[in-house]
This record gives sequence, structure tokens and C-alpha cells, in this order.
Amino acid sequence: MEVEGKAAIVTGSSRGVGRATALRLGQLGCSVLVNYSASADAAEAVAAEVEATGVKAIPFRANVADPSDCEAMVAEAVRAFGRLDVLVNNAGTTRFIPHADLAAVDDDAFDEIFGVNLKGPFYCTRAAREALVASGDGEVVMTSSIAGLAAMGSSIPYCASKAALNNMTIALARVMAPQVRVNGVAPGFIEGEWLANGLGAAYEPIRKAFAEKALLGRVATAEQVALAIVGFITGSDLVTGHVVPVEGGALLAT
Repeated sequence: MEVEGKAAIVTGSSRGVGRATALRLGQLGCSVLVNYSASADAAEAVAAEVEATGVKAIPFRANVADPSDCEAMVAEAVRAFGRLDVLVNNAGTTRFIPHADLAAVDDDAFDEIFGVNLKGPFYCTRAAREALVASGDGEVVMTSSIAGLAAMGSSIPYCASKAALNNMTIALARVMAPQVRVNGVAPGFIEGEWLANGLGAAYEPIRKAFAEKALLGRVATAEQVALAIVGFITGSDLVTGHVVPVEGGALLAT
């Protein structure tokens, strides 16, 4: 897809991978709705950065786990931009719970994580379906995780939510074809505040271990993951229903 003059929603784009994706799309001439759930100031700053590239950008608060919020967000994007061509389902959440501590996993953990990580992408895609089909050249990209491929990550509910998201990506690719393509990226360890805050003192040892394990000898940055997301959007129009790891070859290491 040629994204210049087109419009996108990037969920969870007040920081990290979402911010990097919104900026990259803006640099390519695509207007962006910057979605956030809590960080209004950060989202407004990202929208200003995107606008500085010469395109339109608006911040919009929506809880992706709420279907009415998703519908309102899509309606606002279409109103502001006159169209919607791209949906990046990037918003995500987790709880850091050792996998062996089964007793620490309660209904609240499952409900919160699955609400954002699985229901959210479904609700957003459903809300955006009509506009993306009308585009005639629509694209949906999911931000998944290697946690959904290798069952290793911050918690068992998180791993399960991303595995379900990978499966749903394939199902939605079938449903949305032929006008809309649906793909996903599955990062490994991503440098940045999200994991730093969640892992605390363990952040640097775990980052180093992942880098040493990866065939390419390094972990992902938000910018590298954003490049993979945008690569799906701007690359071949014959790719749909795939989830591509972005982990430096860590899954291939033995």
C-alpha cells in the first residue's frame, strides 16, 4: 500500500512501539489517530510530533476493551480524516507473575489481559471493518509477542492472550479478505520503559540474556518493531494471515 494521503489508527500509541509506528506513518505521509487510555499529555505530544511531519494527527482516548469506545474512535478518525485505511492494534497490557506461581493468577488478571490484548483488537477491527473495506486497500496489523509462540513471557495469561491473538489474526484475515489484509508482528524483548518498569532490577540481566541468545546478538527497539509493522502496510499486497517474529532470531537458538 502507498500510505501517502491515507489515514491510520494506532492504538496504544502514546509511547513505545505505538509512538514509533505513528511517527513512521506520519513521515510517510499518512494521517494518524493517536489512541491512548490514560496518558493524555503523552498522546498529545505524540500527535504534535506526527503533525510536525506535515500530516494531520489527533489524540483520542479510548479503552480498546470497551466496544463502544472502539466504535467512537473509528467514527472520529473517519470524521477527522475523511477515510480510514490502516488499523494497527498495538495496545497491550500484562501483569508480571512468575509462571510457577499459579495461585497468583486470578480472574482479574485474566479478564484485564484478555480484555485489552484479545478482545480489544477484535472490537477495533470490527468497528473499523466498514471503513477499511471502503478503502479498498485496507490493512490491519496486530502487535503480538513471541510469548504467544513460545509460551515465555511476563505471565501465563499474557502468553495465552497473545497465542489467541495469533490465531485470531488468521481468522480475521479470512473474514476481511479480499479488500483488507490482516497480519501481525511478534516481538521478543523490547528495550524501553514498559519492560524496565515491569521487571525492575531484573530488566538489565534479562535484556542481556535475550541479546546473547538471539542469533543477531541484540534485542528489539520500538523503532525496529515499528519498521516491521509498517513493512506489512507498505510492502507486498499479497501477504495476509501471517504473524512474523521480530526477535533477532531468538526463537531459532538452541
